[in-house]
Amino acid sequence: MQAGTGPRRVEARPVQAIAGAGQAAAESVVASCKTLDELEAALNAFDGGLLKRSAKNTVFADGTRGAPLMIVGEAPGADEDQQGKPFVGVSGQLLDKMLNASGMSRDKDVYISNVVPWRPLGNRTPDQAVITMCLPFIRKHIELAAPKAVLMLGGVSAKALLGTEDGITRLRGRWREIDIRGQKFAALPAYHPAYLLRQPALKGLAWRDLLAVKRKLQSS
Repeated sequence: MQAGTGPRRVEARPVQAIAGAGQAAAESVVASCKTLDELEAALNAFDGGLLKRSAKNTVFADGTRGAPLMIVGEAPGADEDQQGKPFVGVSGQLLDKMLNASGMSRDKDVYISNVVPWRPLGNRTPDQAVITMCLPFIRKHIELAAPKAVLMLGGVSAKALLGTEDGITRLRGRWREIDIRGQKFAALPAYHPAYLLRQPALKGLAWRDLLAVKRKLQSS
């Protein structure tokens, strides 16, 4: 038998958790992050379990760093997963139109991210274990971005950041506070653009919420 033609030894690979590294590991990782670049690198290196391994991209953020308004959605969809940016699909186009109509845009005064940075298979609502694991990252993201106001789009975002079980219908339109290590951020829950596409009659309420955000920014 010639050298190199025999069976090759296969090295065992470390076992990767299906559910991911978990909340405690996430909290440990973000504790050392001092900048948005460090946070993005930490998220890219984090074991997000099967959810992350099934996604094409880790969707970190888009828009303008240092912007007065930070928008936090739920999770990437197919278009977002493909491009690696949040809110670039049909619902993102609606969001951009609404922002532009109010005199704002992601190009100058809006910064955008999601609670969950990886697309759930089949665009399903992220399960609670995933949301809990990702929560330290988005809270650190808000802390480092330091916006004047946070607009939470959809029930997943609002429930996770406010620590409540109330639905978005009850939550929307009322200002709340997010407390992150003693820093308080004004936060407003609102309907997700994807929901508005299914329920266009609610666009008037969403527009009212967006104008409330603009007034808050002008007064701060």
